[in-house]
Amino acid sequence: MADTLPSRASLGGRLDDLPFTRRHLKVLTGSGVGWALDAMDVGLISFIIAVLAQQWDLTKTETGWIASVGFIGMAIGASLGGLLADRLGRRQVFALTLLIYGIATGASALVGGVAALLVLRFFVGLGLGAELPVASTYVSEFAPSRIRGRLIVILEAFWAVGWTAAALIGYFVIPASEDGWRWAFALGAIPAVYALVVRWGLPESPRWLAGRGRIAEAERIVTAFETDAGIITGPAIRKEPPSRALAATTRARLSTLWHAEFRVRTICIWLVWFCVNFSYYGAFIWIPSILVDAGYDLVRSFGFTLLITLAQLPGYAVAAWLIEVWGRRLTLSIFLVGSAVSAVLFGTATGETSIIASGMALSFFNLGAWGALYAVTPEIYPTSLRATGAGWAAGVGRIASIIAPLLVPVLLVAGGAPLLFVVFAAVFVVAAVAAWGLVDRRGKALDDR
Repeated sequence: MADTLPSRASLGGRLDDLPFTRRHLKVLTGSGVGWALDAMDVGLISFIIAVLAQQWDLTKTETGWIASVGFIGMAIGASLGGLLADRLGRRQVFALTLLIYGIATGASALVGGVAALLVLRFFVGLGLGAELPVASTYVSEFAPSRIRGRLIVILEAFWAVGWTAAALIGYFVIPASEDGWRWAFALGAIPAVYALVVRWGLPESPRWLAGRGRIAEAERIVTAFETDAGIITGPAIRKEPPSRALAATTRARLSTLWHAEFRVRTICIWLVWFCVNFSYYGAFIWIPSILVDAGYDLVRSFGFTLLITLAQLPGYAVAAWLIEVWGRRLTLSIFLVGSAVSAVLFGTATGETSIIASGMALSFFNLGAWGALYAVTPEIYPTSLRATGAGWAAGVGRIASIIAPLLVPVLLVAGGAPLLFVVFAAVFVVAAVAAWGLVDRRGKALDDR
C-alpha cells in the first residue's frame, strides 16, 4: 500500500486544480460562521463600553482598559494559537479557541464590577486571538490556487456579518433595558456551542496531515473533494518522502521566520498588521463613545454606527474581486491609502451627513484592507510554519490593538477627533508602503515545504 500513496506535491496540486465544490463551501461557511461570531463579540464590546461608562460611572482610563485587556489576550492567543495549529492541527485549535472565548463571553453577563470583567475579557481575547489566523490558514490550505485570495477575502467578509449583528444588538437589545448589555454578552456565548460543530463537522487540512506524514488520511480527504467534483483519479506513485517539512519543531518554526528567504516578508507583514490593528481598533472601538461625547444620545450614536458598519460588506466584495485581478500587494495598498483619506475626512466631519458618509468610506476601505491582509498572510509562508507565521504576525498586530484604545483618550484630550484621525491616517500610509515588501502569490500554488 505504501508504494501507491501519493506525494505531498501531488496532493497539493490536486487541491489547487479542483473546481469550487460543496465541500469547499462547507469549509468556507463553517469557518466563516466562527469568524462572524468572533466579530460579533468584538463589536459588542464597543457598544457595551459606551453603556457601562454611564451605568458604572467609569473613567476614560477604565473603559480603555476594558477594551485593551481583551487585546492583551488576543496578542498571546494569536502567537500561541499559530504554534499549536502547526503542531496539533488546524481544526483542533480552531474548535478549542471557539470554546474558550464563547464560555468567557457568556460568563461576562454575570459580572458585577470592572475587575471580574477585565479577567473574563482577557480569556475572551485569548480564544479570539488564536482563532482568526488559524481559520484563515485552514481555509487557504483547501482553496484552489486560482481563487484562493478571493475565498479568504470572502471568509473575512463574515466579519462584517458578525459586526452588523453586534450593531443590531447594540441598537435594539442593549438600550432596551438596564440589563441589556448582560443579554448582549449572553448571546456571545453561542460560539461555545458552535465549537462542537467545528470539531466534528469539518475535515482536517490535508496539507497539514501530509506534512505530519499522515499521507493516507490526507489522501482520503482530497479524494472526497475530487469525488464531490466528479473527478476520478487512478492510484498515484509516491515520488518523494512523505515529509519534507522546512521546520519540524517549534524552535525551528520560529527561527525560520527570520531566515534570509523570509526575513523581509516577516518584517513587512508584522508592520502591516501592527499599523492596521492600531488604526482599526483605535477608531472602531471608540466610534460609539466619540459620537456620544459629540452630543448624540446612545440610540442615535448606535444608529450611526450601524450605518457605518453596513459599508463593510461592499468593501469586502470589491476587495474579493480585485485581489485576483490586481494581485495582493496592489489591492492591499490601495485600500490602505483609501483608509487614510477616509480617516482624515471622518476626523474633520461636523454634520450628520458628513459623519455618516466619511465613516462609511472608512469602513469600506478599512475592511477591504483587512480582507486583503488575511489573504496574503498565510500565503507568504510554507505549510510547516504557515500557522506560526500568520499567528505571530497577528500577535504583533494585537500589541497595537492594546496600545490604541489606551492612547485614544490621550489624543482626544490633546487635539480632539481631528488629531486622533490624522494619526490613524498616517499609520495607514506606513502600512501601505510596507505592503510592497510582501510576496504576491496570486494564482500560484502554496509552498508545501
